[in-house]
Amino acid sequence: MKEIIIGTRGSKLALTQVQWVMSRLQAIYPEITFQIRVIHTRGDKLTHANLAQAGGYGFFVKEIEDALLSKDIDLAVHSLKDMPAILPHGLKIGAICKRLDARDAFISKDGCKLEDIEPGSGIGTSSLRRQTQLKSFRPDLRVVDLRGNLDTRLKKLTGNRKEVAPLAGLPLQTELPEISGIIVAAAGLYRLKMEGKITQLLPLEPFLPAAGQGALALEVRNQDEIEVMVNVLNDQESMITVFAERAFLEKIGVGCAAPVGVYARIAGDKLIVRGMISEHWEESQTGMSVLHWEEIEGPPQDYRKIGLLLGERMVRLGVKKK
Repeated sequence: MKEIIIGTRGSKLALTQVQWVMSRLQAIYPEITFQIRVIHTRGDKLTHANLAQAGGYGFFVKEIEDALLSKDIDLAVHSLKDMPAILPHGLKIGAICKRLDARDAFISKDGCKLEDIEPGSGIGTSSLRRQTQLKSFRPDLRVVDLRGNLDTRLKKLTGNRKEVAPLAGLPLQTELPEISGIIVAAAGLYRLKMEGKITQLLPLEPFLPAAGQGALALEVRNQDEIEVMVNVLNDQESMITVFAERAFLEKIGVGCAAPVGVYARIAGDKLIVRGMISEHWEESQTGMSVLHWEEIEGPPQDYRKIGLLLGERMVRLGVKKK
């Protein structure tokens, strides 16, 4: 094999991630030429759509996976949290790169921490998970649905407001309300060397991250020689923890856009997995989001079994989408 084409989204963060992967593969395989191919996904095109209304399942990866299956590309690099729990037939994850900080980060316009923000202030995020967690933590704040890549969201925080064009089948959105802060994944800021913008890293309770948040996944075709090549970038501990999280997601039967959080960690000889889901995806009559939590532990080698068992506990409680 003389050339490998790597597929990716076209955002600044996605390109930074794929260049990081490519540079490491190039150093290991100097005889191979690596090329990057930018593929625009539905999520990139519907920049103002609400993820829940537009359908968030595979929203940022489907077109890339289609290109991988049709052999237009040889390898795909994704933010793992964007990938559905069950992959299309014929594809698999060939490697998980070492995971960065999985926590969410709060970026404030005036430097205030989230707990100190004035009541009634608007906080921007497009994630249903973050919205429900925020309502649980600070029910006195306003949630502002905020789409766009990281650079776009940062610009909106600094005061750039504009009219949002209507989309077919979706409600008309008007001028973006003023926001006092945004919640984003910390790992993206670190990868872009923008960690100086972080006001605070949010606590895991209630802000449990999305499955796989902070990890990069290298997706390949089944029984393809590239799988062996990319395995050199696999980090075993990261793989164990994120695969446990994805098993949890698979069991409860929801996509990556659902109001679900899960985080796995290895402590000594134990794998500890903690999961969270919003009850029936609704709010209680008090206006606070009702969150349910469960935790389970076991030997790391049983990561899939542990993740599935945690999901089963949630299902038995009746905590799943109706």
